[in-house]
Amino acid sequence: MGLNIATFRKRLLTAIIFVAMMLTGLLWNQWSFFILFSIVHFGCWFEYQRLVILIDPAYSETTGFHRYGVMLAGWCIMLYFTNDMFNIGDFSLHSMGWWMGLMFIFVLPLVELLFSKQQSGKNVGYSFFGLLYISLAWAFIIDLYDYYLPAPGMQKGPNIALTIILAVWINDTMAYLVGSFIGKTPFSKISPKKTWEGTLGGIVLCILIIGLVANSSFPYIIGIPANSGIASYHWFVIAGLVAIFGTAGDLFESKLKRMANVKDSGSIMPGHGGFLDRFDSLLFAVPAVWVYIRLFL
Repeated sequence: MGLNIATFRKRLLTAIIFVAMMLTGLLWNQWSFFILFSIVHFGCWFEYQRLVILIDPAYSETTGFHRYGVMLAGWCIMLYFTNDMFNIGDFSLHSMGWWMGLMFIFVLPLVELLFSKQQSGKNVGYSFFGLLYISLAWAFIIDLYDYYLPAPGMQKGPNIALTIILAVWINDTMAYLVGSFIGKTPFSKISPKKTWEGTLGGIVLCILIIGLVANSSFPYIIGIPANSGIASYHWFVIAGLVAIFGTAGDLFESKLKRMANVKDSGSIMPGHGGFLDRFDSLLFAVPAVWVYIRLFL
């Protein structure tokens, strides 16, 4: 697979704009971070429901209240995973998420029974899967934003969340470049442009770059703490998890698009597709890293 210069330039330009907007949301403060991923959450949901309807038109029989309600229910999961850093005075987003989520548990099924043309366990399953696939991932990244190590006063949550995002970008970029120059062996029929050479090159280079930066003499580089109190090998493991599960997330979203017979999940970015196209890797990588951190850090 040869390198298409025009395509690469287009992708690079839109990526620079995208990165600038992302960094503003990621680095400004906890509220910009929360707002950014709230927007991403709803964007992913709209595209996911569009894909589901294309795959199975019966999902369109669900009420608008159901489709919008399940998005809000998913956002309540994000609210539930906030902590005191996200309080507004005495007002707790965590408590708000709990009570609103509880309300949706009772209200959504009731409205569906009263107003839906067709009650279908399959449609409920599509929505429930969306909560696991989309909402839980963004809830976990909100939780990681303010993650504290066991050692007193050691807050490294923002760094962990940003490192996951940076590792995804590194893996995607390196896989694309390596695959463009030396890729020959197709990786999967689901995503014909991917090659084994590019995929493995992306994983290896992602682990090396994140690991080396985390062990460098710089105190702080775009979210990666060099002297953080986190053992060095954890950063290598986190990078590996991000690269492997991120690739799996990419393939899964490609499978959804193939089933829906569309090229892109949306058109938010020229040359890059929609929300799911941009964040598919994170949707798998974040839960994997969250579980690892909760078990081993």
